Amino acid sequence: MDAIILAGGLGTRLRSVVNDVPKCMAPVCGKPFLHYVLLHLQQQGIKRVVLSLGHLHETVEKWMEQEKYSLDFVFSVEKTPLGTGGGIKLALSHVNSKNVLILNGDTFFNVNLAAFEAAHISSNAALSMALKPMEDFDRYGNVITDTNGFVTDFQEKRHCRNGYINGGCYIMQTDNDWLSYLPEKFSFETDVLEPRASKKEIYGFIDNGYFIDIGIPSDYEKANKEFQSCFTMSDLKLEQFDTLFLDRDGVINRHRPNDYVKTWEEFEFLPGVLDTLALLNKQFKHIVIVTNQRGIGKGVMSEPDLLEIHHNMRQEIQKHGGRIDKIYYCTAADDTDFFRKPNIGMALQAQKDFPDIDFSKSIMIGDSESDVQFAKNAGMKAIKVESSDFFHNFAKNFTL
Repeated sequence: MDAIILAGGLGTRLRSVVNDVPKCMAPVCGKPFLHYVLLHLQQQGIKRVVLSLGHLHETVEKWMEQEKYSLDFVFSVEKTPLGTGGGIKLALSHVNSKNVLILNGDTFFNVNLAAFEAAHISSNAALSMALKPMEDFDRYGNVITDTNGFVTDFQEKRHCRNGYINGGCYIMQTDNDWLSYLPEKFSFETDVLEPRASKKEIYGFIDNGYFIDIGIPSDYEKANKEFQSCFTMSDLKLEQFDTLFLDRDGVINRHRPNDYVKTWEEFEFLPGVLDTLALLNKQFKHIVIVTNQRGIGKGVMSEPDLLEIHHNMRQEIQKHGGRIDKIYYCTAADDTDFFRKPNIGMALQAQKDFPDIDFSKSIMIGDSESDVQFAKNAGMKAIKVESSDFFHNFAKNFTL
């Protein structure tokens, strides 16, 4: 299945932060947003991409010449703005497949494309659209579906307690004639989606994968924070590393605000952790945890309580296919203690137990500046977790 990426947006609402490149080229964590969209398609098995370009298309073309993806590319360039519909219609002339994936270049929606395509074919619909479940939203309109999953209405933007939004991701049969009767310039949303939905001709595929639209400055800023965690590991050449150091609280389990995890009942795995540790089990020779546990030094909890938590945690991780080779913890309340991060005492303990550990071939994942400094002090690569969804997004986006 070929893909069309609509990458000709002007980015009017982003001009306060990005004003000299097309919206799809807005830098996120040092790379154009389009890079992450292409990476997702590549990982999901797409082989051929048609880039629908317009505004400052030369910027995209020049960047693409310098990048290497396992994808074949075709450029479809609008000489004058054709609207979302006109851009799709023009790009379709370059498509070779029976069905085509269509998505926005300023939106990242981690849809399971194989499941999406299977549902589209099964529905016999000429067009299917991916819907993202959302709660307490007002930036997007709510999409209504019937009991068979077909879209019946697009509600205006207003506060909605829960519902489905248009994820900006579609699969369309290329031999249907829906666009042939429309003029050269038209809106895909207004001139295609709305009238066809009223006839129940569009299938809605629900997927709760990670979603972000960088169309406004606040969400663009959010992408810069979240992608730092979600994609850093995917960009690393993991085969160069053989040891993984992990912080515990805020990485493996959820923090307790202004408190410590004192019992197993208070311990809560963060989303995606168990699945991702199962993946990482295959990648790393050693996986260890290094954690500051000042609560014991303060007398808030006991060491036997901590050992019980760690015993149960390791059992649960192992049950899901992962492993933790050893857990190192520092109970001192004094920040100057040699074994308390960011000091490297626990790193040296691990190296003593596993003499083949080479810190230059080690990665440290933590959620604090102390963790980052610990990695730098020991000579490791540091990855800082900025979101509690770090492992959730990693597990859904990447296969090692």
